Amino acid sequence: MSKVNFTAKRVLELECEPGKSQSIHRDAAQPGLGLRVTAAGERAYIHEQKLNSRTIRVTIGSPAAWALEKARSESARLRVLIDSGRDPRAERRQQDADDTARLDEAKRATVTLADAWAAYIAARKSQWSARYLRDHIALAQEGGEAYRRGKGVTEAGPIAKLLPLKLLELTPATIGKWLATEATENERPEVARMAFLRLKICAAWCETQPAYSGLIHAQAFAADLLKSNLPKAKPKTDCLQREQLEPWFAAARKQEPTIAAYLQAALLTGARREELAGLRWEHVDFQWRSITIVKGKTGERVIPLTPYLASLLVELKRRNEQGPNTRQIREKFDGKPEAWQPSEFVFSSRSASGRLTSPTRALNRVCQLAAVPHVTIHGLRRSFGTLSEWVDLPVGVAAQIMGHAPSAVAEKHYRVRPLDLLRQHADKFESWILSEAKIEFTPAAAQAAPMLKVAS
Repeated sequence: MSKVNFTAKRVLELECEPGKSQSIHRDAAQPGLGLRVTAAGERAYIHEQKLNSRTIRVTIGSPAAWALEKARSESARLRVLIDSGRDPRAERRQQDADDTARLDEAKRATVTLADAWAAYIAARKSQWSARYLRDHIALAQEGGEAYRRGKGVTEAGPIAKLLPLKLLELTPATIGKWLATEATENERPEVARMAFLRLKICAAWCETQPAYSGLIHAQAFAADLLKSNLPKAKPKTDCLQREQLEPWFAAARKQEPTIAAYLQAALLTGARREELAGLRWEHVDFQWRSITIVKGKTGERVIPLTPYLASLLVELKRRNEQGPNTRQIREKFDGKPEAWQPSEFVFSSRSASGRLTSPTRALNRVCQLAAVPHVTIHGLRRSFGTLSEWVDLPVGVAAQIMGHAPSAVAEKHYRVRPLDLLRQHADKFESWILSEAKIEFTPAAAQAAPMLKVAS
């Protein structure tokens, strides 16, 4: 198409040639400047010029946004750029990429710890135990919610104060001040220590994520902050003593059967809290007197099922398979007895998970009734390891039953203890515990009951 002198009026009057989807009108005053008009009437200034024997076309913009003189100036600039051998399209793509990068970086700068914490939990929770997940949720809870049982409201977790902060604001000074506050004003240094370590792991995870990497100060969770702001961690020492076994067992055996069995099993096996709470009936073998302890999603170990503990579990199994009465069938199962199924968990409960989840209160009540110092669930595990020395239980045997990793090369590579050997020591330990607790028990009778159960 022939060149014409563009004017503001003429630019609005130029039309697309009939039968074509678009037409290019060229400006006689500015070489390379053109006006593209489509059949639909859309208009745009363009610059067209050869670069390395190839014609390139760059869109400048609509006449509604670009005045004619500005369009000519932009066309002249593009002409100089192309004459120097540079492709303006490549520069525009680079500019767009730079603009996008700046926007992304500006957006990253606004990311808060709450955003990263939620993403971290969502990404990692499939690899955690239920207890570990609950710990993370509790450490960051806002608090102020009424307790489901009893009076009062929940306290805010130590991490909750940091959640509104941007990741860029997590500096050594900020974290140090937060630690000092938690240790003094809130008087919970151990909880603050746990929160700090959980945040440190979260920060390491953030460095592996493009959306969060480089935002948290490299020294925000340095080990020196713990030393300078928190008192030195004291080792846990809660443990039942030999002379406390009689009153403790007396109080424990008065509890509801499931709780009573759980607390006694925790002491007699040295198992961890969640390992025991998640125990299923498929993991209990009465015939060969063994319990398979599942740790996490992959690890497991087989420990002996001692006679007294077997008698406790037999009673739980009988209660579990007893089934609901007529009223319960009518109220809970709409009058359909076939809708009822026995629980798969050894220590079942009416919780949403179907298993025991909160044995701590029951244990506290037992300690109060027995008038013994406070002992935690993990303290019962510690009691197993401590009391086992009274019967000269080999350290390696106790560690294997408790699920501790081998602590020496010989233990790891040259000690393969069969279940029979572990059972011999475990039976001896249980017999001593029952003797100290003044519990009269006949092992032979307990061994006969499981066999009858299996045969039926």
